[in-house]
Amino acid sequence: MKPKVAVVMGSESDREVMKKAVEQLEALGISCETFVASAHRTPERAVGIAQEAEERGFKVII
Repeated sequence: MKPKVAVVMGSESDREVMKKAVEQLEALGISCETFVASAHRTPERAVGIAQEAEERGFKVII
């Protein structure tokens, strides 16, 4: 089984920058999910993503 990757961005405007990373993961057959969570504006959400990552099956966080 290939790893599942969480791609975390600080803001919605980062989505275009991370698009290539997501495309590359998908090309390699690696499952990924994107999240928007600013460590400065929404620290609780960012921490929550990290804390729940393993139980949600994520092996890598970018």
